[in-house]
Amino acid sequence: MQTTFTLQTSGQGLYEFTRDVAQWATGTGLLTLFVQHTSCSLLIQENADPEVQTDLTAFFHKLVPRSTDPSMSYLTHTYEGPDDMPAHIKAAMLPVSLNIPVSGGRLALGTWQGIYLFEHRDAPKTRRVMAHLQ
Repeated sequence: MQTTFTLQTSGQGLYEFTRDVAQWATGTGLLTLFVQHTSCSLLIQENADPEVQTDLTAFFHKLVPRSTDPSMSYLTHTYEGPDDMPAHIKAAMLPVSLNIPVSGGRLALGTWQGIYLFEHRDAPKTRRVMAHLQ
């Protein structure tokens, strides 16, 4: 089985789509999720306290600041905006695909785990995540 999840973002941050995936992934097998973009990532992360998402976004912004930050003056790919190359760097550091077991029609996630698209660009984007259950 295959499908595509389309997510609308409104700038940098984590966007949970666990429920959408859980409703689609029935049966038993291994679910693979793959994001079709080079400036965002996929994560399995805590979904109980929203401060986790806020802190992760802040951490990666501090780790990889905008290209206008003096510490990033070595960057040459800057013509798509000051958030573009940092977004590519973050996506290179984080997963763009996930594998999740599905057992008896349920995602085998832990109690506080959720599936997130981690948007690394400032502007709103439409993101596509391919799903394959085998």
